[in-house]
Amino acid sequence: MVSTGLLVQQIINGISIGSWLFLVAVGLSLIFGVLGVLNFAHGALFMIGAYVAILVLGSVGNFWVGLVLAALVVGVVGAIIEIGFIRRLYGRAEEELDQLLMTFAFVLIITDGIRFFFGSGSVLSDPPELLQFNIGLGGGFSIGAYRAFLIVASVIVIGAILLTLRATNFGRLVRSTSSDRDMALLLGINVPWLYTSVFFIGAALAGLGGALITPIQSVTPELGNQVVINAFVVVVIGGLGSFTGAFIGAYLIGLMIAVGSIFAAGAGQLFPFLALIVVLLIRPEGLVGGAEA
Repeated sequence: MVSTGLLVQQIINGISIGSWLFLVAVGLSLIFGVLGVLNFAHGALFMIGAYVAILVLGSVGNFWVGLVLAALVVGVVGAIIEIGFIRRLYGRAEEELDQLLMTFAFVLIITDGIRFFFGSGSVLSDPPELLQFNIGLGGGFSIGAYRAFLIVASVIVIGAILLTLRATNFGRLVRSTSSDRDMALLLGINVPWLYTSVFFIGAALAGLGGALITPIQSVTPELGNQVVINAFVVVVIGGLGSFTGAFIGAYLIGLMIAVGSIFAAGAGQLFPFLALIVVLLIRPEGLVGGAEA
């Protein structure tokens, strides 16, 4: 019999897991929603962000500087990948397959590069001193301040994305281009620049997510492979290209992982994939469905 206290605590943990899963998945959803690219290298970019943050923290001792630099460095890496490689694949007969194979090649290259420079060991950073305390929730339950910060960060990110898409000129350009690339070109929109900008933002979000996870997740060269699977599960369940769907899907998966582990060892990892199968069979467009870009 599962105690109420344990169930409530795992729900709290699940919400925390969902917050960082969203930070992983949102960039992936953005890139697919606008460019139509299933970026398999997203997890590797996420991993680069984690290692950049750890390097900066070890060098200057400032966690917040590490966040900013991780986002910028990974954004630049993503832009280079899009300009130098993925851009050459647009319009090909087998465009989607070629993109998938190319981004998978970058997974292997980046993973081996990280292993070469940093070794195969795991590293873990401490949360910033400002957030090294627990927040009481009443009834004897609490949540770490850093995990609460991640939840707030995920809400800010989804709000900023939706606001940008709906209330700015850049957002209008993104929405029009994602709807019809050829028409956007005819209207004079600089589609290559827009695509690079979106890929930069999506990659920067991956880098930010990687930096944010370092105090709660051991960082190894295999981290990218681990998180990209969960990220794909999130965006498929929520709806490919849907940011609201990614938000909802991330929190659902986080709850499944946390609560499922109560009932049986390994069940927390099993339930998300069962949910994925059910969604693909019953509602293949996802819970929300349709690109919001």
